[in-house]
Amino acid sequence: MITELTADSPRHQTITVLGATGSIGVSTLDVIARHPGRFSVYALTAARNVDTLLAQCREFAPKLAVMVDERAARQLAERLAAEGLATEVRAGPQALSEVASAEEVDCVMAAIVGGAGLPATLAAARAGKKILLANKESLVMAGSLFLDAVREGGATLLPIDSEHNAIFQCLPAQMAGGLAGSGVSRIVLTASGGPFRNTALAELAHVTPEQAVKHPNWSMGKKISIDSATMMNKGLEVIEACLLFGAQWHQVEVVIHPQSVIHSMVDYVDGSTLAQLGNPDMRTPIAHALAWPERIESGVARLSLPSIGRLDFDAVDESRFPCLPLAYAALREGGSAPAVLNAANEVAVEAFLQRRLSFLGIPSVIESVLHALPACPVTSLETVFEIDAAARALAREKTQLAS
Repeated sequence: MITELTADSPRHQTITVLGATGSIGVSTLDVIARHPGRFSVYALTAARNVDTLLAQCREFAPKLAVMVDERAARQLAERLAAEGLATEVRAGPQALSEVASAEEVDCVMAAIVGGAGLPATLAAARAGKKILLANKESLVMAGSLFLDAVREGGATLLPIDSEHNAIFQCLPAQMAGGLAGSGVSRIVLTASGGPFRNTALAELAHVTPEQAVKHPNWSMGKKISIDSATMMNKGLEVIEACLLFGAQWHQVEVVIHPQSVIHSMVDYVDGSTLAQLGNPDMRTPIAHALAWPERIESGVARLSLPSIGRLDFDAVDESRFPCLPLAYAALREGGSAPAVLNAANEVAVEAFLQRRLSFLGIPSVIESVLHALPACPVTSLETVFEIDAAARALAREKTQLAS
């Protein structure tokens, strides 16, 4: 699903950042700030973080700022006006789609966490934008609908997840024959194992949200940090990899690599394995995608292998990480199952963060919701939202019973 670019020289790009105040959004703006002659910001969006978005508006002077929460939007507008800043403020989900599909926009960073980012990312695809996809839920929830929108809109889709960006860098430039026709035998996604890789299994029932969000290598938001601790993030990435690169479920393997230096690998039929290495910093894949097919400076320190000293790998213990086999099961079932998986996980993670569900209750809730809602075809965006709502409602019931 990667569209080839043929520009002879760097072209100035106007960017909309969906989810500007999150970790990916902040990293994106850091890279953009390093290349003022190459990128400018059209719009920045956030849910309700007024202070951070205000500071970003001061620095990048976007034409538009969007806040999903209307009260937060009013506060932002008042504070921008008080400082004499010209950025126009809009509010609500529809405004997200508008700034993602605006004619002035060349590139959209899709970094809104969860299903909330799907409509705006779809709007960008239908408008033919260059999409830097950090919102894996767009693919997990909508799958073929999203990829059809990319094809029909003539959009360019580039992966931002460090693993999928690494895979993209290791695959052949042309893949007209798919993986098999390109000599690829397997994709290997690496996983850090999160903060509980070596924790005694008996102790997992008692871990706290504070412990779970302390990722050993990456600085991320709370939700994705919990997903890393349960390895659901890797399950969603397996689904995403299959959709992005036309792979079957059995062609994507997960291996634990605690140093997070090798971000993913691609095995070829001749026995070669290509790997992408780098320090664990999201500015590397962001810079790669922003400038692709060229390379630009990202602010990330050069990798020093002597300083690292060793690279370790382990097989995934599914008894420790039951969310991963649940994701493979949803992928094999197809249809609405990945959307159900995603929705149930979001509700369960929220309940855990609010101390209404134990850490081990997360996979338990997800499994029960998957079993209760048989997969059905996904034929429209309305169907996606109906499935999502049904799965969330059932997951909330499950979390209440478990609390």
